[in-house]
Amino acid sequence: MKEVFLSTRDFPVDEKFGLVSQILRSAYSVPSNIAEGSGRSTNKEFARFLDIALGSAFELETQLILASDIGYLSENKLQEIQTLLQEIQKMIYSFKMNL
Repeated sequence: MKEVFLSTRDFPVDEKFGLVSQILRSAYSVPSNIAEGSGRSTNKEFARFLDIALGSAFELETQLILASDIGYLSENKLQEIQTLLQEIQKMIYSFKMNL
């Protein structure tokens, strides 16, 4: 999600504690929940953390769409990140279904 972090650098300074903060929290949440879940003792617990990671990925996508709609993120950059994010969403979902 390096692209997400780099793209928020160009957002207005007054969004540092608003949309930028929310985007970064969602972006951090995806791999963090996967990592935390992998350390759990059962597949059921791991699946719960994968659900949280997947929810954060969809939340992140929504926030990026909003950022594009208000002009903080170009349409090209949004499409580039969405492509990567949708692949991550598919991988998380597939991984969960194969536990």
